[in-house]
Amino acid sequence: MMNANRDRKKQMNTQEHKRSSFSGKLGYVLSAAGASVGLGNIWRFPYLAAKYGGGIFLLIYILLALTFGYTMIVAESAIGRMTRKSPVGAFKSFGKAKWLSFGGWINAIIPILIVPYYSVIGGWVIKYLVEYLKGNGKSLATDGYFSEFISNGVSTELCFLVFCLFTLAIIYAGVRNGIERVSKMMMPVLILLSVIIAIYSVTRPGAIEGVKYFLIPNVKNFSWMTVVAAMGQMFYSLSIAMGILITFGSYMKKDVSLEDSTRNVEVFDTAIAMMAGLMIIPAVFAFSGGDPDTLQAGPSLMFITIPKVFQNMGFGTAVGILFFLLVLFAAITSSIALTESAVSTFEDELRWNRKKSTIVVGIIMVALGSLSSLGYGPLAVVKIIGMQFLDFFDFMTNSVMMPIAALMTCLLVSKVVGIQRIEEEVMQGESSFRRRKIFIVMIKYLCPIFAVIILLSSVANAFGWISM
Repeated sequence: MMNANRDRKKQMNTQEHKRSSFSGKLGYVLSAAGASVGLGNIWRFPYLAAKYGGGIFLLIYILLALTFGYTMIVAESAIGRMTRKSPVGAFKSFGKAKWLSFGGWINAIIPILIVPYYSVIGGWVIKYLVEYLKGNGKSLATDGYFSEFISNGVSTELCFLVFCLFTLAIIYAGVRNGIERVSKMMMPVLILLSVIIAIYSVTRPGAIEGVKYFLIPNVKNFSWMTVVAAMGQMFYSLSIAMGILITFGSYMKKDVSLEDSTRNVEVFDTAIAMMAGLMIIPAVFAFSGGDPDTLQAGPSLMFITIPKVFQNMGFGTAVGILFFLLVLFAAITSSIALTESAVSTFEDELRWNRKKSTIVVGIIMVALGSLSSLGYGPLAVVKIIGMQFLDFFDFMTNSVMMPIAALMTCLLVSKVVGIQRIEEEVMQGESSFRRRKIFIVMIKYLCPIFAVIILLSSVANAFGWISM
C-alpha cells in the first residue's frame, strides 16, 4: 500500500513537471512575436529612425533583422527545443564549465530584472488609457502632467500593481490557456489598431513629408552611428538574449518548422516597427512643421509629445484611446513573455510547480518594481551611479547584460554545441535549411562582433561619451 502511494506521488510529481508546449506553429509565432513587439518598437524605433536618417535607417534595420536577428532567433529557439529546458538548464546540458553556467544564469536573470520596471511603464500606460477613456485628453497634453503623475507615489504604485496582477494572472493560467490564448487574441487586434492609427497619422496635413523621410532611403543621411543604432534597436526589439526565445523554443513541438516560424516572427516584428514609424513620425512632422528633432526617445515621446500631437489634431480623444490600447497590448504581450521565462527557470531549476513559481516571481516583481515606481517620487533622492532605479535597471539589463548574454549564446553554439547539431534541430519539420550559409557566417564571426559593438556603444551612450 505504501509503495503504491509512493509510486502515485512520484507519478504526480513527474506529471507536475512535465514540459508544457504550444499547440502548434501559430501559438509559438504569435507568442514569440508578442514577446518581440513591445514598448521598444513604439517609443524607441521611431525616435532612432528620425534621428539617424529615416529611410536609410529603416533599410539597414531590415537587413540586420534578416541576418543578425534571424541567426539569434534560430540559435536560441533551437537550443530551447533541443534541450526542452529554460536558459540555465539549457546551457548546463552541454557541459559543466563555469562560463556555461554563467551564460545560462545571465540569460535567466535578465527577464527577472526587466519585468519589474517594464510593469511600472505598463502601469503608466494604463493610467493614460483610463484618462483618455474619461475624456481628459486635454489635461494629458498640458506641460508638467507626466512629471506630476510619476512623482505621485500612490497613483503610480496602484497602476503598477494592476498591471502586475494582470500579467501574473495570465502566467498562472499556463502556456496554452494563458500566454498562447492571450497572444492569439491580442496580436491581431494590435495589428489592426496599428494600421488604423498609421492611416490616421499619414493623412494629416503636412504628414506626407514625414512619410517620405521615413520610407525613402537617402544615402546622404548615412553614418556609422546609423548602423550602430539600428543594430542596437534590432537587438532589443526581437527579444534576443533575454532567455525568452530559449524558453519558448522549449515549448515548441518537434514537427513545427523552426525556420518558417522565425521568418514569421521577423515579419511581425518588422511590420509593427514600420507601423510605429508611420504612426508617430508623420504625426510629429505635421505637428512640428517637419522638424525630426521634435521626436524624443522613451517616456517623453509617448507620455508628453504624443498627447500634445493628438490634442492638436482632429479626433484626439478617440485616437488617444486607440493608441494607448495598442501600447497596452504591446506591453502585456512582452511582459507575459518576460515573466514566463522567469517562472520557467524556477520550475526547472527548483522543481517548483507553476503556482509557487508564479507567486515568488510576483513577489520579486512587486519588490523591485516598487523601487522603480517610487523612484521618481518618494525615493527620488536615492540614485545609483547617478540614475533613478528604473533607469539603472534599464541600463544594467539592456546595455550591459543582454550583449554579454548574446555573446555567451554565440560561443555556446559555435564552440560547444556545434553548427551540425543546430542544423539537425532546424531540419526537423523542414525540407531544407534555407539560410544555412548566412547562419554559419553570422553565428561564428559577425554576431559576436555585433554583440561587443552593442555593449561598448550602449555603455558609452549611458555615460555620455557618445550620443544615441
